[in-house]
Order: sequence, then C-alpha cells, then structure tokens
Amino acid sequence: MTTTALESTNPPPVPEGTSDAGALAEVTATGWKLTLREFAKNKLAMTGLGILVLFVLFCYLGPVFYHSNQVTENLLNTDNPPGAGNPLGTDDSGFDVLGRLMVGGQTSLEIGFAAAAIATVVGTLVGAVSGLVGGWLDAVLMRFVDILLALPYLLIVLIFVNKFQASVTSLIMIIGLFAWLVPARLVRGEVLTLRVRDFVSAAKVMGAGNQRLIYRHLIPNAMGTVIVNITFLIADAILALAALSFLGFGLKYPNTDWGSQIANSGEYLTDDYWWLVLPVGVSLVLVVMAFNLIGDGLRDAFDVRLRKR
Repeated sequence: MTTTALESTNPPPVPEGTSDAGALAEVTATGWKLTLREFAKNKLAMTGLGILVLFVLFCYLGPVFYHSNQVTENLLNTDNPPGAGNPLGTDDSGFDVLGRLMVGGQTSLEIGFAAAAIATVVGTLVGAVSGLVGGWLDAVLMRFVDILLALPYLLIVLIFVNKFQASVTSLIMIIGLFAWLVPARLVRGEVLTLRVRDFVSAAKVMGAGNQRLIYRHLIPNAMGTVIVNITFLIADAILALAALSFLGFGLKYPNTDWGSQIANSGEYLTDDYWWLVLPVGVSLVLVVMAFNLIGDGLRDAFDVRLRKR
C-alpha cells in the first residue's frame, strides 16, 4: 500500500463556490463506488465481513432467543459437559458457556470498537496538525510519538490498568489513548504529501486557515488510510483486552470478556474440558481474523492500481 495509491482514491476537493464543485462531488461518489465494487469482488474480504456480521448477530441477537443466567453463580452445576439445556456445557462458576460466550463477545467488541475510535480520532488530529504545521511542532510531536513507540505497549497499559480500577470505560480509555501512535504516523505521512498539492495551495490563497484545511481538505483526502487502519486497530484492541484479562488485569465478576473466559479456563488446557477452551478460543481467533481480512480487502480496494475498470 502506497501513499500515492491511497491519495488518488479521493480526488482533491475544489474550493467552494467554483463551477467544478458539482463535478467533483460526482467524481468523488464514483471513486467510492469503485472502491466498494472492488471490495465486494474480494472473496477473502467478503468472507471476513460475513464472519464479523455472524458474530455481531450471535452476540447481540443471540441473548434475545437464548436466555441464560449470567449474573448468579450456580456452584451445583459446574464444569458440566455439553448436554440438554446447556449446548456448550457450564464453566467452573456454573454459568452456561454459550450464553457466557455471547455476553463476553459483546464486551470484547464494544471495547474494541470504542478504543479504536478514540485512537483514530486522536491519531488523525495529531498527525494532521503535525504534518500541516511542520517545524518545531512537528518535531516535538513526532519525537514524543517515537518515545512512546519505543516503550512496550502492553507493559504501559498494564501499569495504567493496575493504577485505575479495570472497568469497561477505563479499559476503553487506556487502550484507546495508547493506540493512537500508529494512526498519527500514517496520517502525518499522508498530510505531508497532500499539503503541497494544488488544491491546498488554492485553499490557502482563498484565505482558508489551518483548521479549515485540516477538516475540509486534508483529513477527507486521508480517509482511505484511516479507514484501512481502523480495522487493524479494532483487532489489536480486542487482542490487547484478551491479553490483559489473561494476565489477570481485565474485567472482574460479574463482567466478562473473551480474554477473561480464556484466563478462567487456563487450568483446563491440558484436560478434557474442551468446551471451556475451544469455543471462546475459536471465537477470538475468527473475529480477529475477520477484521484483518476486511482491512486487507479495504487496502486493496483503495489501491487504484489494482482496479479493473
């Protein structure tokens, strides 16, 4: 994936009030249609999208049709194998594993999406400002990013999670606020190439300030890079949450996520209690793989060199 290929996906905007505004809107719409068409032709990307949709339906619509107690422990019904009433058995607290899988999936997806959204917003704004303003501000911001990138990501997150009580909100904020570094780097690289383009120079001549340049011209033209990267950010956030939970720094009862379920079933990895390990492990792998496949498909769809008109 090259910067040039992504830039050419969205044509440079024309200053408002010119006779080319309508034509530009039509060309931009056509560009997005071509991108969606190429994405739809990518079988692996569509497979990933299908897997993601199935898991979203499973996690959010599943509890509507399959009711299970996920609040009160039932110590008289622990570690039962799959059978009548419990299609995937019960865990060491007596919770129905299938229902637990749905509830844990909701938490993992929500934290993944929310943390990725925060990281994308922060990273995009920092990268756009750094690339456009340049000079000492760019040097300071990028050296700060370099320092943070040199630190072990998981270790830093662990320190902050240990400092603050782990909850859905705190995990979203901590993971999101330490995942913006890569988006900032990517957007800065895009803006460095966009800021010397003719449409940016024309906007400056017409009196556009930095804020207008960022929100109306630079960020919209860097959206290809941002959209592709956000799919990988979601996958990384879900894995980070799973790692924190596996190490014992994740959500506590009664809240749960897929990482917590894997941690709770760790002692059974070498036993025959497969229903405690396999379903949640497969779910986590499939969802992360789905986001990676979607990201790869979006990257190829935004690359105009791969399109066949």
